[in-house]
Amino acid sequence: MKPKYTDKAVSLLKDMISIPSFSGEEGQVADLAAGFLSSEGCCVMRKGNNLIVPCGKFSAGKQILMLNSHLDTVRPAASYTLDPFCPEVRDGKLYGLGSNDAGASVAGLIAAFLQFHEEELPFNLLLALSAEEENSGENGMRLALPFIREHFGNPDMAIVGEPTGMQAAVAERGLVVLDCETRGVSGHAARNEGTNALYLALDEIAKIRSFRFGKTSPRMGDIRMNVTMISAGVQHNVIPDVCRFVTDIRTTDAYTNEETVAILSEALQCSIRPRSTRLQASSLPAGHILEQAADICGMKGYESPTTSDMALMDFPSIKIGIGDSARSHTADEYVLLDEVEKGIAEYCKYLSALSTISKKYNTWQQNSGTKDSKPTTI
Repeated sequence: MKPKYTDKAVSLLKDMISIPSFSGEEGQVADLAAGFLSSEGCCVMRKGNNLIVPCGKFSAGKQILMLNSHLDTVRPAASYTLDPFCPEVRDGKLYGLGSNDAGASVAGLIAAFLQFHEEELPFNLLLALSAEEENSGENGMRLALPFIREHFGNPDMAIVGEPTGMQAAVAERGLVVLDCETRGVSGHAARNEGTNALYLALDEIAKIRSFRFGKTSPRMGDIRMNVTMISAGVQHNVIPDVCRFVTDIRTTDAYTNEETVAILSEALQCSIRPRSTRLQASSLPAGHILEQAADICGMKGYESPTTSDMALMDFPSIKIGIGDSARSHTADEYVLLDEVEKGIAEYCKYLSALSTISKKYNTWQQNSGTKDSKPTTI
C-alpha cells in the first residue's frame, strides 16, 4: 500500500524544482518547505536557510535520530535540453534540477517524518533540512549543528538523504584538496640553465602515485590520491621557476585528515597547503543499529566515494536516499516517480525496523541493569 504522504511529497518535489535554490540562495525553497511542514502541524525552526523540525512527541529523555538532506543544488549544466526549473514528467521520469540530488530524498524524508511525527518511538525524530551542502558552505550544516545542539542536544545518530538507490552507505570517504608547489630557478631554455620546477614537480607527483600509508581502513581500504591539475611556465624558452599542482585525496577513517596531511608533509619535498581538512571520513561502528536496520530491510551496505554533510557529523550516520548518484550534477537530471514512491515506503520500513531494534536494546538495558555498550548500542 502506498504510504500516506506520497502524493503530497511528489507535489512538494515538483514545487521545489520550480524554485532556483543554488548553494547560498536557498531562501525561497526553504520558505516553501517550511510552509508545507507548518501546514502539516509541525513546529518549524529556522537558522539561516536551514530548517530544524522536532517530532510532536519529542522528549528530553530519549536519544535523537536526525533525518537530514539538503535543499540546495548545483547550477545547471550548459548542455541542458530541458528547462531545469520546469518539473516535467515523461515516461515515468520527473525531470528538473535537483530532482535526483537531493530533492527526492528531501521529499521522501519529509513524508517519512510526517508518517511518524506523532508516534511514540524509542527515540526522538529531528528533521534537519540543510543549506549549502553542495559547496560545503559556512551557512549550511556547520551553522545548523550548533543551533541543534543548543536547542535539543547533540544528535545520537543520523540518516542522511543522498541518492544511493535506497542502499545503505555505511562509510563515506573524506576529502582533502592539496595545493602543492615546487620552486626552482629560472633560466634560458636554449642554454639549459636554471632548475626546472616542472621537473621537480614530476618527481613529487611520482612519489604521490607510489605512496602508501601505513594503515588501511577495514571498511574503506587505502587512501586514494590523484593529481588533477598542474600549471607551470610563462613561455617556451624560459625554464619555469614555479610549478603548482593540485592533489585530490579521498581519505579514510584510518587517519584524520590532519594526520593525512602531516604524513604527506614529511614524505614530500614540495610545499603543500590543504584548502580544508573539515570533510572527514566517517564509518559506522561494527554492529551499530543503523546498519542492523539496513540489513533487516535488505539494503546493501557499501562505501560511498562521494562526500556529503555526513563529513560534518561527529556521531554515527548512514547515507540512504532516493535516486541514482550517477545522475547527480548531469544535464536533464531526473528521478523516477516509482523510485520516489518506493523510497518513501523503504524509509518508513527502515524507521520501523530501527524502532523495533531500539526497543529490544532498551529492554535489554532495563533487564540487565547496566548501560554498558553492546554491538547493538546507539
